[in-house]
Order: sequence, then structure tokens, then C-alpha cells
Amino acid sequence: MSDKTRTLEDLGGLKSEAPAAPVHVQKLDKHGRAYATGKRKDAVARVWIKPGRGKIVINEKDFTAYFARPVLQMMLMQPIKAANRADQYDINVTVAGGGLSGQAGAVRHGISKALTYYEPDLRPVLKRGGFLTRDSRTVERKKYGRMKARRSFQFSKR
Repeated sequence: MSDKTRTLEDLGGLKSEAPAAPVHVQKLDKHGRAYATGKRKDAVARVWIKPGRGKIVINEKDFTAYFARPVLQMMLMQPIKAANRADQYDINVTVAGGGLSGQAGAVRHGISKALTYYEPDLRPVLKRGGFLTRDSRTVERKKYGRMKARRSFQFSKR
């Protein structure tokens, strides 16, 4: 009976150490590239990053030819500019599914993840910018008795 703790001070000594924060390590394939998948809406982008001159190729086209709108090009460059790594990495991307806007978001997400796999020290910068969060919004399904997901058929009294 005497081995039980009776005071709060005695209980303080029983406290275990807090779990350590996860340590992020560099993840490279046998060719020295970092690989990541990015997703947005129905689009899925597979991204490979390796040291180079800053060339970005999407589905075997230059990214300015694939994403003609300047807004989409700016979206792709956001994580690279936030990390101050412009013209340091060659990026090769294959993207499929969805429309251009969803594909641009998927590529941005994939580039951000691949940068953190290549350089784990960039994780706090990209996390703060919100580039590592997967935007989970998708199209709402069509319901029966409706024209679209929420739109009803036109009501007529007569």
C-alpha cells in the first residue's frame, strides 16, 4: 500500500516524455529524382524533380504551351518562388483527368510535395503557404429527380 503515489508532486515524476516531432528525410529514386503525386478535383499529376536549369515539361510539352493562360502558369510557379528555387530544378510532369484548372492545381500540389521530398528543409515554408494541403473539393453528384446536383426541373402550375 505504501508504493502508491499520494501527492501531485509524486505524479509529476511519472509523466513520460512527449513524442518527438517526425523527422523528414530526403526521398530520392535510383536516378536521383524526387517523385510525388498531386491531386485536385479529378486531376492527378505525377511529378519528378531533379537538379537542372529550371525547365518544366508537362505531358512532353513546355508548361507555357500546355497551360496557355498566365493565371495557370502563375499557379505552377507559386511553390517554386515561395521556396526561392527558380531555375534550380528540372521538373517533369504527367497529368491526366479533369480540366485545365484542376490539372494546374494538381501540378502545383505535386511540385510542392516533390520539393519537400528533395529538400525537407523547405517543408515549413511550403506548409505556411498552403501548398502542401490537398484541396479536397470535388464535383457534387447528380441526384435523381433533379436536372443537375441541385437544380430542379422548371415548375409549371398548369
